[in-house]
Order: sequence, then C-alpha cells, then structure tokens
Amino acid sequence: MSDDRSDVDDPGPARLSVSGVAKRFGAVRAIRNADMVVRPGTVHALVGENGAGKSTLIKILSGAEAPDAGRITFDGAPVTISTTADAMALGIATVYQEPQLFADLTVAENIFTGREITRRGRVDWAAQNARVVELLELIGLPARYATVPVSELSIAEKQQVSIAKALGGEAKVLILDEPSAILTDTEIEVLFGVVRRLAASGVSVIYISHRLDELFTIASEVTVMRDGETVGTWPIEELSVRRIVELMVGGILEETGGNRAVPDAPPRLVLEGLGSDGAFADVEVVVRPGEIVSLYGLVGSGVAEIAEAVYGMRRATSGRILLEGRPVDPRSPREAKKLGVALLPADRKQQGLFSFQSISFNISVGHLPLLTRFGIWMDRGRERRVARDFISRLAVKTPHERQPVSAMSGGNAQKVVLARQLVERPPVLVLAEPTQGVDVGAKEEIHRIVRSLAEEGTAVLIVTSDLPEAIRVSDRLQVVRAGTTTVEFGPGATQADVLAAAAGALDEEGATT
Repeated sequence: MSDDRSDVDDPGPARLSVSGVAKRFGAVRAIRNADMVVRPGTVHALVGENGAGKSTLIKILSGAEAPDAGRITFDGAPVTISTTADAMALGIATVYQEPQLFADLTVAENIFTGREITRRGRVDWAAQNARVVELLELIGLPARYATVPVSELSIAEKQQVSIAKALGGEAKVLILDEPSAILTDTEIEVLFGVVRRLAASGVSVIYISHRLDELFTIASEVTVMRDGETVGTWPIEELSVRRIVELMVGGILEETGGNRAVPDAPPRLVLEGLGSDGAFADVEVVVRPGEIVSLYGLVGSGVAEIAEAVYGMRRATSGRILLEGRPVDPRSPREAKKLGVALLPADRKQQGLFSFQSISFNISVGHLPLLTRFGIWMDRGRERRVARDFISRLAVKTPHERQPVSAMSGGNAQKVVLARQLVERPPVLVLAEPTQGVDVGAKEEIHRIVRSLAEEGTAVLIVTSDLPEAIRVSDRLQVVRAGTTTVEFGPGATQADVLAAAAGALDEEGATT
C-alpha cells in the first residue's frame, strides 16, 4: 500500500465494500491488494493507468472473474460473487462503453429480454409497460421510446437504454465503464444528468473514466489504483487533475525519452488538417526520415482511427496526407503499401497473423510478386532465406522458419508481423500498439528494432495507449484528445505532464489548467 493513501473521513454506511482483493492470471498479478468503499447514492470514480487493475476489479464485482483472496461485503453482509448471476442477484450491474443491445428489438424488449415480468406463467404486459415508463422517465427519455427499435437511436440514447436495462434488474450498484468515451460533449451532459438522477434515487454509481477533468463535474469520491493496488480514496474537493495524475503514476517520474540526433531533412509524412467524419479532425503531424513520432491518446480519443486513415483503412474527409511533399489519398491498404506505407496492426491475431501457418508463410504473404518466379511460382528457396534473415535480424526465438506461429509467444509472434512489414523496406512505418500483450523482454527488443529502423532512415509513426512506451521510444510525442492533436512534447517529457495533457489539464503552452 502506498504512503500516499488518504482515506475519506467518516465514509458512512457502505453499500459495497472491497477489502484486500487479489487476482492472479498465471504468472501475472492483475490485482495485488484492492480496497474500495462505495456509499449509497454516491458517484464514486475509479481511476488508474492502463494495467492498474481497474478492469480486473470490475470483472470481479460483476462476477466475470472470481478473486483469489480478499473480502467483499454488500449492505454490510459478506458476499461471494462467483458468477454474473450472483452479481445481478445482489443488484450489481455493469454498463460498458459500447452498448450491448439487440438492434432489431424495441427499447422495451431490450430492457426486459430474459427477465420478463410474468404473472401466472405469462408476460404481464401492463406491469412491464408501466415499469418501462418509470425507467425511461428516470433516464430522461420520453415514454414513446418504449416501442422504438434500438437501431433508430443515437449512441447517447443507446447508452441511456443500457442504463435502463441495468436498472430493470433492480440495480443498487451501477458500474459505468468509460461511458463518455464515445459521446459528444452535449451527449456527455445528458449522461451526467442521468447519473445525477440515479444517485439522487439511491443508486450507487462506480464511474470509470480516463477523462479526469469530467470527474470534477460528476464524482464525489475518487479511488486511485496503481500497479494492481489501491493507492487510496479521496473526496473530490481535495483533488485536482494534476494531483490525480501524480497519484496514478506515483509522482513525477524521471523516465524520459531519448535524445537521438534526428536528421534535419524535409518531412517524409505530413498530416495536414486531416479529418474523418465522426472520428477525428484538424490533425497535424509531421514525421521526418529517421524520426520516431508517437501519437498518444486515451480511450475514445480518436488516435487509433488516425492510423487507419494513414493506411487507407478509413477515408479522410478533410485535410491532406503528404508523402515526400506530394498529396496522396490511399483508398485501401493495398494502395497505401504501393505508396510506401506499412502498418503493424494493433490486433495481430485478427489482422496480422495466419496462426496455423508457418513463420515463413506469414512473412512472405503480401509480397508474392517479390518472391515468385515470373509472377506464378513461389521461389521457396528465396522465401526461406528471407524468413531466416528476419528471424536473425529481429531475434525471433524459434527452432526453424517452418514453425507454426500458433506455437510462438506473443512477443515473437509480434516480431513475425513486424518482419512482414519490413520485407520491402517501407519509407514510412506506422506501428499501432506495437508491444500490446507482450512481456517486458520482448517489449525492449521491439523498441530496439524500432530505433534501429529509424537509424536506417525510416520515418516511424507510433500510435499507442502505452504512455511509458510513448515516452521511452519517441523523439517527439503528440497528445490526441477529443479527436485532434493538442500538446506536443520533446525529450524530457514526464508521464504526469503527458497524462495531464491527455486529460485536458495542460494547454498547448504547457500550463496547467
């Protein structure tokens, strides 16, 4: 437990109490020691960096995972939550940022699917309809919405219906996991109105968000987690965004980016006022040959969609993409590849690998014109030589190039995906979450490879939600917030400063807001 801990004075009776909860997945300790007390009728924020243990704790409270140790009490009595049914029976419901609804069913049908109000073995339509009207009134939607198909609702309205569905199960504790990530500012205000009404009615709300500035509008208490442990809980009045950030990262960290000498050359990749309807806008990025630039953003910031636009997976609707000073408009990954842009996708299993094929197949696929004779027959000898060369260059741990990728560790599989992008030595390399899901050793090796590529003159654009990675490997780092690039950092950036900028607490001049 950190010395930073500062408990809330006189917390009052607890609706939900978590004490000493721990959870391990194999060799990984997701939670070491989690404590939290949530009172009736309050909005309790739960914050922490990616990997701090928030998601695992929420899974435990919602019954998706069972704790290895610790104690949970509900309304003063010890409880065991082994399944989602246990959580629902207690009155604990979770609403995720992506509404989980049936699009073709009406609002009323979605709210009561699987738990219809019955009388003598039949659905009691009168009672059910009356309850729907009550729930719609509570979440701020008119009664006529009961018969509207969910497919006709806006994202914000779907979020409200998801909350109503949770309340339909008589929820006493409502967990909102990043509820504002996909909403506009106007829609967020509607959400806040719903949350306030729920708290006023006695429902306890656990509110998880990376947008730290909004906590001061909606939350009364904040619990901070770091490295699988609860740092402490504070009344919102005792905190600032800056203070929360420092608690999340453990103070101002000394670790900063490198001080590599980047060639003073004309830009190779320029994003000039780039926008894509509903995803991002006014994005300004410049990457020179031999330079590593990272785009860092929180959940829902639009940072992932920017990478998709550069690689032709998403159409830009405004602004320009310039390569070597020439405007380009990649309409597909194939076009982007021809232009000299390669992408390491974030989801290597779904977008990057043929898991049951060999290493050599996974490296050569996509480069058949280069590795075939007369464009017809695969040159197997050359395919093997290319695979062996990359296995050596990237230090891939494998007995031979014929090994199926499914038999490899995550880090080595990621190197195979990276090798495929490098076969034709692309002048621009876009890396989306390059070390996601790999161990520390593999992460360091991949960072070494990225620096080596930059030294050879490749322009590298990294899109990541891993802040320590962004700081450690980048020559420059740009924060993406609410769909646009904001503050830029050079060598010497601290995690606290970057997190503050991502949360909206640091302006473009570097001043705390």
